[in-house]
Amino acid sequence: MHDAQFEPFGEPVARRLWDTPALTGRADPGRLLRRSGVGMFWALVVGVVAARAVYFDPGILEKLGNFAEFSKRLYAALG
Repeated sequence: MHDAQFEPFGEPVARRLWDTPALTGRADPGRLLRRSGVGMFWALVVGVVAARAVYFDPGILEKLGNFAEFSKRLYAALG
């Protein structure tokens, strides 16, 4: 089903069949760029998540716990 297009006065505009990319054999450059951009974005997401999984330092959670304990003691001393 195609989208109906209308001119400013409400008359339907006939769509020319020879302008469609499927019939001319040419690919739409915007569509190609959009697909390649989306592909590069998801490749970057997968790369970042994989790098985070490989280089994750479990000791950072221990340091975070020590900081939370320090902040509680400081708050109790000042409060």
